[in-house]
Amino acid sequence: IPVHLRTGSLKTEPADDTPTEALRGGGLPAVTVGTHALIESGFAPPRLGLVIIDEQHKFGVVQREALVRKGRYPHLLVMTATPIPRTLGLTLYGDLDVSVIDALPAERGRITTHVRTEASLPKVWEFVRREAAAGRQAYVVYPRVEEADLQTGLKAVLQEHARLEQTLSPHRVGLLHGRLDAAEKEAVMGAFRDRRLQVLVATSIIEVGLDVPNATVMVIENADRFGLAQLHQLRGRIGRGKGDSTCILVAGVRTQEARARLKVLAETQDGFRIAEADLQLRGPGELLGQSQSGLPPFRFGDLARDLKLVEQARGIAAQLLDQEETKRPGARCTPGR
Repeated sequence: IPVHLRTGSLKTEPADDTPTEALRGGGLPAVTVGTHALIESGFAPPRLGLVIIDEQHKFGVVQREALVRKGRYPHLLVMTATPIPRTLGLTLYGDLDVSVIDALPAERGRITTHVRTEASLPKVWEFVRREAAAGRQAYVVYPRVEEADLQTGLKAVLQEHARLEQTLSPHRVGLLHGRLDAAEKEAVMGAFRDRRLQVLVATSIIEVGLDVPNATVMVIENADRFGLAQLHQLRGRIGRGKGDSTCILVAGVRTQEARARLKVLAETQDGFRIAEADLQLRGPGELLGQSQSGLPPFRFGDLARDLKLVEQARGIAAQLLDQEETKRPGARCTPGR
């Protein structure tokens, strides 16, 4: 089956035996794999029958709709390790059918998650040094690239990288963030994969796309400034090898909601349980609008806590729709319905 690649910087050329006229007439290969570039107006598959969106939380409502609208009612499959509140809300409403893969790949180690305050950082760095000395690798994540905010306590990756080079010496510490060009990013990731770097200091850019089985430690500073889904995605960068891994969430927790978020992460690795907690904390967003979180304008009731009531209402709605369908001219009536 021919496969076409489309990204912002790379578009594969057609095979030599593919007539140019056929491509101009919409004769794309059967499968096209790509990034957000597939949403651009220049990409117009003539017979789009199936849309598969991986890492669904990386796409906005409008972006997903724009991709689906390139076909005439194509089938849609969205995949994610942690459903965003709106996705779980649509599932509760019955708008999405859900399949769950709740088993880890074979021979994966266990991940233990701890919540610590900044007072524990000296012990955290000592633990990272021990892991690096034992031949393992670590990620350290910060919320900002530069210009730390002293008022809020937010740390920046550029400043912390310089500090950690000294703190974690003699182990080699790399730096990765979104402002590096593509070649620089690839060089840093390649050095980390090849174990030429023992520690990678980065922003949340690492939450998808990195698979380094030897990395067994994830330290996230200012963890209270990240969302539940994002923290779960970041934690997913470790635990990819046979050995056990450790995730350390460092935060000066200031609010009850932030404490609740971190407590959920420490207690479970179940993506759906995390999504349910996120739904309760942030709300499902708009069913028909663009907001992917936030509380709906209900005068009474709660979407997450009143799940049985939602399911009952959904069943009644399905019965009413079935009754309307049987009233249509030419509709076939099934006995017993």
